[in-house]
Amino acid sequence: MLMRTDPFRELDRLAQQLMGPGTWSKPSAMPMDAYREGDEYVVAFDLPGVTADAIDIDVERNMLTVKAERRPVAKADDVQMELSERPLGAFSRQIVLADTLDTERIQADYDAGVLTLRIPIAERAKPRKISIGIGSGHKEISG
Repeated sequence: MLMRTDPFRELDRLAQQLMGPGTWSKPSAMPMDAYREGDEYVVAFDLPGVTADAIDIDVERNMLTVKAERRPVAKADDVQMELSERPLGAFSRQIVLADTLDTERIQADYDAGVLTLRIPIAERAKPRKISIGIGSGHKEISG
C-alpha cells in the first residue's frame, strides 16, 4: 500500500495555530473544489462545524464572495480543554466568475459541512448551430 506523505503538513498546522483564528478583517482560506457538470459549474467549499446561518454568500458583478464563521462550542464551567486543533474564526474565499456564467440563477445547498454552489452557464454562452441561408443569386451594388 502506498502512502503519500506531506512533510509540511505539521508545519502548516503549527503555523495556523500560531497565527490564531481568522477574523473578518483577515479571514483564513477555506478549501474548495470547482468543476463543470453538464451545463453548470459547481463549486464546493468545506465548512465542517459551521452552521448555515453563519455563512454569507455575495455576488457583485463577477466577484463571488463566500464568508463563514466557526464559533466556539459553549462549554460548561467545569470543562478543561486538553487539546484544541479545530480552527475557529472567520473563513473567506473570493472567486472571479466568467462572463459566460448566469450569476442571477446561482443555487446554494449546505449539507454535511459542505457548501455547494451551482452556477448555470448563460444561454448566450452555450454552443449553437447557425443555419446557412441559400440565396437566389448574387446581388451587385453599384455606385
